Amino acid sequence: MTFCLLLLSVVAVTAAVPVPRALTRAGWPERDPVVGLWVWQCLVATVLLCCLTALVLGAAAVFHTVRDRVFAPAPPAVTAAYDLSAAPAWAVALTLLLACGAAWTTAMLARELAEARRRRVRARAHLRERAPDLPAGLSAARGPLLVLEDEYPDAWWMPGSPPQLIVTTGALHRLTDHQLDAVLTHERGHARARHDWLLHLSTALATGFPRVPLFAHFCDQTHRLVELAADDTASRRCGHLTTALALIELNQHRGVLSCASTHRLLGERVDRLLEPRPRLGRRHRALTTTAAALVPLLPLLITFAPGLTALT
Repeated sequence: MTFCLLLLSVVAVTAAVPVPRALTRAGWPERDPVVGLWVWQCLVATVLLCCLTALVLGAAAVFHTVRDRVFAPAPPAVTAAYDLSAAPAWAVALTLLLACGAAWTTAMLARELAEARRRRVRARAHLRERAPDLPAGLSAARGPLLVLEDEYPDAWWMPGSPPQLIVTTGALHRLTDHQLDAVLTHERGHARARHDWLLHLSTALATGFPRVPLFAHFCDQTHRLVELAADDTASRRCGHLTTALALIELNQHRGVLSCASTHRLLGERVDRLLEPRPRLGRRHRALTTTAAALVPLLPLLITFAPGLTALT
């Protein structure tokens, strides 16, 4: 058990500190943001699984009730392989620390989801005021697109079931048909990929653990990469130039080169669209996604290794 806890701690610290710092300096996630998002999620899953499995093993060693429940169906040889008879003092302290961390993580997630729900309720109430002719504010009979009277060009999507696309009359007047199609495709890309859940998770972890490099970088990179992924969705359908011009026209009144959009300058997104770089090759993409998917298996292998060894 002691060896498992130490190994899980090493894997968690490695995935939480040096790996994310190296990943933020890499250039390939910008070329393929979908793969970049997948790699970040796998790193976060690895750290969370390390903490969860270490908490279960530590609690089983410290508390007899937990041990009886966790190892009840296991043969005596498996229980003996984990050596749960005596837990060192550092294991007790680690277990209590992980238990507090788990409770805090749950509280941060619940808080983020509750605040997101309140924001959606306020936004829908605001839309009911601006579009009072719609039954209950957002009527499915009018379709997924809601047009609001506003001189400023803007477009966004509101999470929900189903997601709601909103565009202002200012955007309809300023954008051409192709540019409007690019903007709406960008927003639909967010909705189809359910980027809101990913943003809630990254924000909750970064808020709860701001000093953990992985969670801080995960939040920043997620806000950036979801926009790049949606830009790619729009550019594949409408073209890079049309999508870039749509972003410029939609944000010209704010100042394209000075407007911070989701933690990144909007000008960088426009430059990326105007100077597209080749995406990752199929083999590189497949190897990267497969390797990232295998990383979260490490905590499980470390946890179950003693039991599997005892059975063999």
